[in-house]
Parts: sequence; C-alpha cells; structure tokens
Amino acid sequence: MDKLFIIAIGGTGMRCLESFTHLCAIGMFDNREIEVLTLDTDSTNGNKKRAEDLISLYNQVKSSGNTFGGTPNANTFFSAKLNLYKYYTNYSGTGRESYKNITKISSGSPGVQKANKLVSDLFLDNSTVQEFNLAHGYRAQTHLGSLLMYHGIVEAARNIASGKDVKPEERALESFITKIKVAGENARIFIFGSIFGGTGASSIPVIPKALQDFIQTRSGGKETIDFSKAKFGSTLLTEYFTFKKPDNKEKATKENSVIADSSFFPLNSQAALQFYQNDPTVQKSYKILYHIGWPIESKKIDEETSGHKTITGGATQKNPCHITELLCACAAYDFFTRKDGFDGAVAQYLYKAVEFEKNSFNFSFDDFVGSQNKAGENFANRLGAFFSLAHVALTVNGASTNDSGIKGLITRCEEQKLTQYSTITDAECDEINDYFKQFAYHFDNENGNTRFSPGWLYQVRNTVAPGSFLFDSRAFPDAPSELKKLDVGTLFNDDKYHWPKGGLFANRYGTFIDTLINSSPKDEQKVNTTKEKFLAHIYNAITASQNFNLN
Repeated sequence: MDKLFIIAIGGTGMRCLESFTHLCAIGMFDNREIEVLTLDTDSTNGNKKRAEDLISLYNQVKSSGNTFGGTPNANTFFSAKLNLYKYYTNYSGTGRESYKNITKISSGSPGVQKANKLVSDLFLDNSTVQEFNLAHGYRAQTHLGSLLMYHGIVEAARNIASGKDVKPEERALESFITKIKVAGENARIFIFGSIFGGTGASSIPVIPKALQDFIQTRSGGKETIDFSKAKFGSTLLTEYFTFKKPDNKEKATKENSVIADSSFFPLNSQAALQFYQNDPTVQKSYKILYHIGWPIESKKIDEETSGHKTITGGATQKNPCHITELLCACAAYDFFTRKDGFDGAVAQYLYKAVEFEKNSFNFSFDDFVGSQNKAGENFANRLGAFFSLAHVALTVNGASTNDSGIKGLITRCEEQKLTQYSTITDAECDEINDYFKQFAYHFDNENGNTRFSPGWLYQVRNTVAPGSFLFDSRAFPDAPSELKKLDVGTLFNDDKYHWPKGGLFANRYGTFIDTLINSSPKDEQKVNTTKEKFLAHIYNAITASQNFNLN
C-alpha cells in the first residue's frame, strides 16, 4: 500500500488543507496514516495557523493517554492518523528582508556586482520587486517566489548538513522528506496550492526538484532520490475570489510597492496553465494534475470591510472557506484512492463539470467523489453522519453556546444503561465540541451581544447559496430560534435518509438514542480507547438511522 503525503502551500493551500482535514474527520481515509507538511514563506500567516490549529485539535480528539494522535481506525469518525510537519522559509531576519539583501548582489568585485545586477534587472524590476518585503508572500510574483522557495528548501539542507544553528522548522522538513525517501516509488505526494496568486503558484513547479536536491545536499552528494516512479499530484486551482484594487497610498513605500491585484488573476491563471502545459519538468514530475476553477463571478472576500487595505500576509490573512477548496480536497481523495492512471510518461489533466442552471450550481455528492463503488453514497453517509452529530452536540446539547455538548450525549447514553463512556473526561468532551464548532458553527458573545460565527461547512455552503449544496437548506439555520426548531435527523433533501420517527410522540433524536443499544463498536473498526469506542458507537447508530445501502 502506498504511503500518503500532503503538502499545503500558501494561504489557499492551507484552506484546501482545512477541507482535507474535515474529510479525514468524517472518516474518508480509513486505516491510513498521512504525513502533512505546511509550507509557506510567511510564518505568521493566519490561514496557515488556522489549518495547523485544526490538525492539532484533530489530533487531540484522537489522543488518549500517552498516545498522541491515536492510531488509524476504520468506518468511524477521525479514522485517519495525521502527522503534522511545519516549515516556513525565513525571510524576516536582518539581511533577509528583500531580494537585494538576501542575494547580496552588491557584494564581490565590481565585475561580479555588474553581472549580478544585469541578470537580476533582466528578470526582476530593480525598484520594486527587488525591494519589497519577502516575509509576506501574497504579491503575485511567482518567478521570484519559485526561486526563493527552492532556495529556502536547499538552504535548510545545507544548514542540516553543517549541523550549525539548525532551526526546528528545518528539522521538521527533514523528517518529512526523509519519509518520502524511505517510501520511494510507493510514495503518493499531493500538493495543495493555487496558480494565480502567491506562494502556492510559485512552489508547485519547483517542489519535486527542491525535495530531490534537499536529499542530495543534506548528504553531501552521497544520496539521491529517484522521483521517476514516485506519484506526484496537484491541484491547478485558478482564480475564485477577488478583493479591492490596492491604491497608490498603499503602494507608496518600496517594501509594499508590489501587491497582488485580483484584476490580473484571470491573466495570471491563463499564463500559469500555459506554463504547466508546456514545461517539460512539470510534465515529467507530476502524474495527475486536477484543473479546478470557478467559472462564474468570483466572490469578493472584502466586500463588507471598510478602511480597506490589501492583506499580503501575516496573522490577519484569514480568508473564509470556499467550495473550490473542498473540491481540491476531494481531488486528493481521488489521487489517494485511485488504482490506475500513474503510468503515463507525462502528466494527465483531469476536470469535470457540475450542473448549473438559473445562475446557480446544483452540487450532488457524486460531484465531489464520483459514483464508482458507491463513493458518492459513502461520502453522503459519512458527511451526513458527522453533520448530524455536530448538530447533536452544538444544537441539541448547546455546545455552540458553551453548554454541555458531547457530555450531554454521554448523559443520555447513561440513561440507556450505556455507562461504559462515563469515564470520558469533560476536557475530552470539550475538545470534540471545539472541533464541531470549527466544522459547523458557534456563537460569540461580544459586549453582551451574541453573534453567529459560521464554521467550515457553513462557509462552504454560503459560496453556492442559493444553489443546491448536498443537504436541505433548512439544515443550515443561523438564528437561535431556528436552531431550537431544527430536527437533527432530517438534514438530507431525500427523506429516505431521514432518521425514523419511532412511536407516536417520539421525536427522531429520542428514537436515535433508543437505537444506541444495538449499535456497539465492531472489531473491524479497530477502536481501542474509550473515546474511540464512543465515536464508533455513535457513528454506527447514525449510519443505521440514515438508511444508506452501502453493501
């Protein structure tokens, strides 16, 4: 069985990683251990931190005792084991703030200086691109970004080889790449990133070569890695959001003289696609490239802000999630689960269309993962089960407003004489509640005012509303009064997947609680800890209640 690797690059890549993590949480990667690398030029990037925090929370949910991150399971929630590695190129220290500083083009003899300047000025504008702050990557200068990302990875290898002043992030990168080397031709490496903006667009073309040269540089030329048989895949994600055009005041200083302008994103995407199609290194390095785009007017991510300033990076770069990022995560699912398509001499391009009518998309479960071997039904069952449990915790048991949540569900289990889960601690329950808040929604209380805060699934759904998105539109209430009336067993559009009502006066949730008695964990689910058994028990009961025929 191939070893699975994910590399998320730049802000867009991090949001794709969020979607991928949620696919792991609903149980789409049974019995798998997945190595995950976050890669950025910006150590403080808000989207990067949000994705890394989500994986840390995922691992806390799976952890028990001294076993951090748990073990792989099957046919249950949080079934995959995720190992996270964090790396960023360091372009924020003294002497590393700009291209001119880091390359030292003014050093050496007059002849060397002249030659350096001629080459640099040929490719990079002297007064802008060579001067701007490298710590933030969102400037749409992919030719410079490719150079710097490659340089950063190889520089890390040199530092490790010398053994001097090796940074923790460089050790993390080394551990990740070493696992790729050990896996060899059994490595499947999928890369998340966009091709229209900043760091991701810069890095996708150079990553295979950079990883290869890392191994060679670290070993002093004694080791190499043959990627001719390794399976590289990636998303070619074109523009899908816009923002206000940066004004002259923003661009007045040299360090901010170059800022990404979303009006050029379509042109950037077109140029990048031509490059990927024609570049022989890309064609030979990658086996499958997934072309994903947004063929209607792009979403304005700053339309409700005032006093606008273009965000080029840093902690404030926390863009909302979009359905294209979920499609990218599902491309990784296809890449990791497919059994063929890796034998071609050059990369193959995959794409598909979604039903579009009356100016809106109508997404079905099959649109995300296909229908072969009932993949769409499996996806529907698992996402529906997880969404239902999220509402049980957040809505029925009040975790969205910091009430009992999962602890309340355990109490209901105790009423059914299922006392084996009573040892799950309040802290462990809170971790599960917190994950559901990130997945679905929660309420913030600011200065006495309660504000609804949409999580990942709500944000994704909002990008296609009022179009059709997987579940009944009534499954996404955002007002406390509507949430109180929500029937958690009726989230699907098709009522054949609704939970049974039970007796004359029994509601669906009460009937579901009754079914828990006959839904114990099974040996093939490979669950060992009390928490794992509890989640598997609930998964089995919801799956039975949803009436999917997955055999």
